[in-house]
Amino acid sequence: MIAANLQGRIQKAIHELTDSGAETGVQVAVIRHGAVVADVAGGVADPAASRPVSPGTLFWAASTAKGMASTVVHVLAERGELDYDLRVADVWPEFAAHGKDTVTVRHLLCHTAGVPGLPPGTTPDDLCDWERMCALLAGAEPWWRPGTRFGYHSDTFGYLVGETVRRVTGCTISELLRDLITSPLGIVNDVHFGVPARLLPRVATQIDPDGLPKPPPEPGSPQTPPVPMVIIPRAALANRRDLLTAEIPSVGTMTARAAATVYAALLGHIDAVHLVSAERLAAMAAITHQGPDAVMGVESAWAFGYSPARPAGMYPGSVFGMLGGNGSAAFADIDSGTAVAVMRNRCSIGDFTTATRVDRLVIDAPDQQPDQQGAADE
Repeated sequence: MIAANLQGRIQKAIHELTDSGAETGVQVAVIRHGAVVADVAGGVADPAASRPVSPGTLFWAASTAKGMASTVVHVLAERGELDYDLRVADVWPEFAAHGKDTVTVRHLLCHTAGVPGLPPGTTPDDLCDWERMCALLAGAEPWWRPGTRFGYHSDTFGYLVGETVRRVTGCTISELLRDLITSPLGIVNDVHFGVPARLLPRVATQIDPDGLPKPPPEPGSPQTPPVPMVIIPRAALANRRDLLTAEIPSVGTMTARAAATVYAALLGHIDAVHLVSAERLAAMAAITHQGPDAVMGVESAWAFGYSPARPAGMYPGSVFGMLGGNGSAAFADIDSGTAVAVMRNRCSIGDFTTATRVDRLVIDAPDQQPDQQGAADE
C-alpha cells in the first residue's frame, strides 16, 4: 500500500515540474522497510506521440545502472562464486598486458584499476561490439599502477566488470542480473543493461534541454563520430536503438519502481529474496576512497562499488547507490531503511534539481506506516 502523505507531496511536485516545462517525464518510487510509500509517474514519455509516462515506462538511466552492475558482483560474492581479491588476469589472461596483471575485482569496484578512459577513436558503433571493446581494454596501458589512485571509470567500468564475471561464471552480466536479481524479484522486464527489442516501445524518449532531440544518426553513418574519453549523456546517443539494445553495463534502462525494489532487496526488506548479508551490506556502504579523482580532477568519495551520496547530500556509511549523468538516481539508505529511485527523460547533464527536490521530501517525511486507504488516484 502507498502512504498518501508522501505520495501526494511527490505527485504535486512532479506535476508542477512537468506542467511548467522544467521536466518532460518523471517517475519516482520510494520503498521504506519493504513497503511502497510512493510510486509516482507524471509527464510524457514521448512528446512527439503525446505518450504519457506510466509506472511501467522504461527510462534510460545513464550511470545509475552501475549500481546494478556492482550489485551483481556482490551477490556473486555472497553466493561464494566470486572473490573480491580475484586477479582479473587469472580468468581473463589477455588483460594482464602492460602490467595490469595485479588488477583485482576489488580494484574494479573501487575504480582504482587504472583503465578509466575509452581507447582513442572509439565510436558509438564500437560500444555495441562487446568482443571488440573487451579486446581494446585488455590491450590498454594503465594510466597508473593498479590500486594506487582513484579515478572514475565512467564507461569502461561496465565492460571490465561484465567480462570478468562472464569469465568466472560463463554467463553474461545481463543473464546474471536476470537470474540472480530481477527474476527472483519479479521485475525481469524492468531493469536492463541492454533492452530486449520487444520492450523498446516502453522506453521513454530522451529530450535535450533545448527541446526535441534530432533523429539519431544511423549506425555506421558518417555522422557517427568517435566518442570522447567519457561518453556525455546526450539524447542523440541515448535514443539510438543499437545503443539501447546493446549490452553496455556502465549505462542501462529501468523503471523507478524496479530500481527501488533492487535496493530494498539489498536492505533485506523484500520477503523471500535474500541478496546479501548484513555484514556485506555494511561493507558495500563503507567508504573506500575520499580525496582527489585522478580522472575528473575533483575531490570525490566512493563506497564499495557505489557512490555514498544521495541527491540531497553525502551520508557516508549509510547511503549507497548511483546517480546518472542525465539526472536519474537510485540508492538505499541503511539507517532509514529507505530505497529511492528517480527517473527522467529531460537529458540535461548533471541536473539533479528534481532528484534533490524529491529526496528532500523523502528525508523530511515521517517514518510512517503505509496508509491502508492507499494513494489517491493519480
